[in-house]
This record gives sequence, structure tokens and C-alpha cells, in this order.
Amino acid sequence: MSKIIAIASDHAGPDYKKRLIEYLTAKGYTCLNMGTDTEDSVDYPIYAHKVCEKILSGEAEFGILICGTGIGMSIAANKHAGIRAGLCADPESAALTRQHNNANVLCMGARTLSFEKVVEITDAFLGAEFLGGRHQRRVDMLENL
Repeated sequence: MSKIIAIASDHAGPDYKKRLIEYLTAKGYTCLNMGTDTEDSVDYPIYAHKVCEKILSGEAEFGILICGTGIGMSIAANKHAGIRAGLCADPESAALTRQHNNANVLCMGARTLSFEKVVEITDAFLGAEFLGGRHQRRVDMLENL
């Protein structure tokens, strides 16, 4: 497993982030912890930006963002050209956003999901491959918006 994953959370998700890094590292992934590591209030766009920078620079292949609901992080991440962030609450959506949208960032909510569900969603996202074909045309259209 040689994939490098940049991971960040806001103040709602540092525990999930820490545990997810431990889980992924044990599976052979390299994880870049982009913060935050405390429950002190922070501004989620800063952490979404840090993860997106790592992907856009080529330092990471994928990103994972965790906030209270995942909504704020997904909005912030999708402001970056070249980032396709998917907010996922189930493994099926996580696999499909990789397969159909070639998503490179997974967003999840620490206040809306159990940690066990976060692991299932993450495994589905990282285990899926972009299908290309007719989906490539649509991803190209997104890149040209």
C-alpha cells in the first residue's frame, strides 16, 4: 500500500482523525496529519485548504476531511480547482464517488457518524477505482466549469 493520504479535521473531529490515522497506518498507508489536534475552536476552511494543497502539489494522492457534519469541509474543499470532494455517509456513496466522480477527497461528519461507520466509508472510498469511460467526460466537464 503506497498511497499517501492527507487528513485534517476541525475541532469536532480530532479524536476520529487520530484513530483513523492509526487505522490507516496499520493498513500500510502513509498519513499526513494536517491538524487540528485539539477540540479548541478552529476555522475549518484553513484545514480543508491544507489538505487540498497537499493533493494539488502531488504530495498526497487522497484527502480525508472531518468536521461536525462534513458539509463545511466539503464546501471548502470543492472551492479548489482540481479537487473533487465527496461528502459520504455510507460505504456505497463512498465507492460510487470514487468510481463515477474520481473524487480525491472524502468528507465525513464526526457528529453524524460512528467511528465504525467512518472506517467502513473510508475503506470503501480507498478500495474503489475510477471507472473512466463515460464518467471521464463528466469529470472533464467539472474541471472546465
